[in-house]
Amino acid sequence: MSTTATAGAASGALNHTMEFRKRRALNWLVLGFTYAAMYMGRYNLSMANKSLSNTYGWDKTQVGAIISSALLIYGISAMFNGPIADKIGGRKAMLIGAAGTVVFNLAFGLGAYLGFLGTGTLLLGYFTTVWSLCAYFQSYSALALIKVNASWFHIRERGVFSGIFGSMIQSGRALIFFVGGILVVMLPWQWVFFVPAMIVGVMTILTYLYVMDAPEDCGLPPLDVQDASSGDTEKVSVKYVLRKVLTNPVALTIAFAEFCTGFVRHGFEQWFPRYMQEAQGLALESPIFQKGAGAVVIAGILGALTAGTLSDWVFKGRRAPMAFLGYATQVICLAIVWKAPSMNWVILAFVLNSFAISIVHSMLSGTASMDFGGKKAAATAAGFFDGMQYIGGSVVGVGMGWMLESFGWGAWGPSMIGFSLLGAVLMAFLWNARPSVKGGH
Repeated sequence: MSTTATAGAASGALNHTMEFRKRRALNWLVLGFTYAAMYMGRYNLSMANKSLSNTYGWDKTQVGAIISSALLIYGISAMFNGPIADKIGGRKAMLIGAAGTVVFNLAFGLGAYLGFLGTGTLLLGYFTTVWSLCAYFQSYSALALIKVNASWFHIRERGVFSGIFGSMIQSGRALIFFVGGILVVMLPWQWVFFVPAMIVGVMTILTYLYVMDAPEDCGLPPLDVQDASSGDTEKVSVKYVLRKVLTNPVALTIAFAEFCTGFVRHGFEQWFPRYMQEAQGLALESPIFQKGAGAVVIAGILGALTAGTLSDWVFKGRRAPMAFLGYATQVICLAIVWKAPSMNWVILAFVLNSFAISIVHSMLSGTASMDFGGKKAAATAAGFFDGMQYIGGSVVGVGMGWMLESFGWGAWGPSMIGFSLLGAVLMAFLWNARPSVKGGH
């Protein structure tokens, strides 16, 4: 080949690489912020938790029924919707999920105006049903994001980019923590549902306009991502994706660990605003709560970034070691919350616990699902892992609400410690686990 031809080929490859990176950046920025907006439409209930009790006279067990029902529906739906997302593609799955989130956040807020339902069982049933339907559509979000990203990111860069995605997603939680406390004080509580619905609506339109499932959908060559699907020519079907995930002992172990994650993550996230109000006497709009909530979110961002970077660069694509460190840190933090030596210690424990939860969540649901499911079955793996997490989390609604009513906030921290400890043990067994690739890549 002549020097001119070689230079031309090199220039063409460079242009292709730049075009690929530019298009991928657009794809994941829009997708990431859509998911972040959906987080606003999921964690807003925790900001309205005490307002519902104050408005309708419901105790923690009754409000917990809304939480438990929604988390259980999310968990079961994620398992069923994973194969659907693998079949129809992540873009369509995200559009379905985002549209449903808009509708049912609006419906939840509008429940405040349905006076004919009274303030008792009928209204509680309405809120429980609506929030469970919202959870069904929310269950598409993580599956869709992971399904799309599995086709755009090589296995060697997934940890870092999952960390970046985790940071973007945390921005949705940050916004609802900052804005939610102000909304429930300055406006009727239902606006904490109306505002996220409007933001998700805008991002749904942008997703429709700019997100594509894979490079080849944009006229670019497909990317060999070197994961569990590489070298696998079998056609994607429900039977294929289920076999890919359910016959993998590593995937099954991760799923059990994610059940533990769910209990701790949702036990913490669904109840900590109310804990600060009742156990520590802080108003949601107080400067101390706002700064503490901000630190919790920033810690979540740093946890995702730290986990992704170290799992790629230090542990060479192994996710279990970072997850182990996350679980171990949770045990220490929850022990501090249990003893609650002072407000400062409690806030510090909350911040570090958020860091640790984010490490585990980004490693297992966000990254290991792509690695061990492969790009063909990534959504199914994500649905299995995320589903088990939310099924574990469903216990913290009614169960934790009853426990808090019966034993008070002193029982909150220790109730979660054993689950973090079990998660750490399971990750120790998976310390060296990596996905097997056909063809020896």
